[in-house]
Amino acid sequence: MSGFLSALLHYPFLQHALAACLLASLGCGIMGSYTYVKRITFLAGGISHAVLGGMGIAWFLGGAPLVGALAAAVVAALLIGWIHLHRQQHEDTLIGAFWSVGMALGILFISKTPGYDQDLMSYLFGNVLMVTPDELLLMGGLDAVILALVVRFHKELLAVCFDTEFARLRGLPVQGLYLLLLVMVALTVVLLIQVVGLILVIALLTLPAGIARMYARTLAGMMVRATLLGALFTTGGLALSYATDLPTGATIILLAGLAYGSLLFWHGRHRAAP
Repeated sequence: MSGFLSALLHYPFLQHALAACLLASLGCGIMGSYTYVKRITFLAGGISHAVLGGMGIAWFLGGAPLVGALAAAVVAALLIGWIHLHRQQHEDTLIGAFWSVGMALGILFISKTPGYDQDLMSYLFGNVLMVTPDELLLMGGLDAVILALVVRFHKELLAVCFDTEFARLRGLPVQGLYLLLLVMVALTVVLLIQVVGLILVIALLTLPAGIARMYARTLAGMMVRATLLGALFTTGGLALSYATDLPTGATIILLAGLAYGSLLFWHGRHRAAP
């Protein structure tokens, strides 16, 4: 750990990586809690894989991959939500369709890009050590948008997450709020891509929120705990991967998974004790 702290003071790329981890943890803690109580966690997995199509198209056209990811994530979230609301399709079927089609579309465009750069495929598993200042600005902007929407619509989103029928009886625009929630999930997916990659996004949304739920009695408390846990896992995984020369994204998820599994085991033994 002392070696990591010493390197952190001297290497800007590590400072950028740490900033990215903390920025990602904020969105992860807030939206992970919403998706946990609404039980739409796998939706994030569908969106995250669908964004590869947008990244591939952006790369093919000479644009920034993360901008393509942002556009594709929002479009995928809105399409999944609209089809679910108006065509009575099951979300799991939609997730599977967007998951596979998005991945296939991205691979096709990437393969046809002149001078195709293999480094683009690092977005599948994340490469937080390569975060640029411009990408940090984008991540900060996404966090600001998410926070602003939460401050403005938290009570409404709370009602939709816990009791849709009650929210409808109160006259709330349930369908619009549901679509808004999906768009916020999409923004969070883009936040997390650079840290853990498309493949592992769903784990970072799920695990901190799942642990926080064991100890929180309110959704706000769950968000705070999930954010702190996300920061702990991402920074701890970053330090551990630097010291052991392991992939950062995978190390972060393994650290979070180990913590979640250990706490589940401990709680199981505690409840089983006479």
